[in-house]
Amino acid sequence: MRRPRAFIRVSGPDAEDFLQRMVSNDVAAADVCDVTPKARMIAPLRIMRRTAEDFLLLTEPDLGEPVRAQLLRARFAAKVEIEPEQHESWLVLGGEEVLDERPAGDEASDADFERWRIEAGIPRWGAELDDRVLPAEAGLEETHISFSKGCYPGQEPIARQHHRGKVNRRLRILEIDGDAAPGDELTLDEKVVGRITSIVPGLALAYVRTEVPESAQLQIAAKAGSARLRR
Repeated sequence: MRRPRAFIRVSGPDAEDFLQRMVSNDVAAADVCDVTPKARMIAPLRIMRRTAEDFLLLTEPDLGEPVRAQLLRARFAAKVEIEPEQHESWLVLGGEEVLDERPAGDEASDADFERWRIEAGIPRWGAELDDRVLPAEAGLEETHISFSKGCYPGQEPIARQHHRGKVNRRLRILEIDGDAAPGDELTLDEKVVGRITSIVPGLALAYVRTEVPESAQLQIAAKAGSARLRR
């Protein structure tokens, strides 16, 4: 399906070193996070290396300029150019992103894509991700975070949380029975333990307290529906 995106070119002799110091994962990885020094999300990013000194960053349409501004503020004496570019982007179900050339085959509908995304547990900016979310809460540690690379903004709190602590909630896939909608609260024994963020018929994504048992039957507050954690 065609996917609106913002594109930022980072190029120059210091481009690789600069990005390596700025993002949460190795630049050799496709998916990274741009986070604040307190480990709050600025933007989920995808990095495409075009040459040894030329990288293209892909992010959500509304996040392109905030990401570019943050990189420009941190550039200092680094020999890099940071400029917006224009491209067309298609997302192939399974996660591959294709630029400027429509992939062969039938195009998935928005509904097909949303079901695939929820079944895969992939968070979306504006639904599961915003500037209040920690990467670990959204399940991004395995895909967007490196715990062996050098320093980057937010590394210390991310590493401290990973090695010493735990998050209070995590993004989970739910099986839904009955009526539900994004924003609905989830309760267990009349205590609020979660909130639905995205939903398709029969399935949802939700942030759920980590102490909730895997076998728990959750009630959807103020509605007749119920939910179970998908294992």
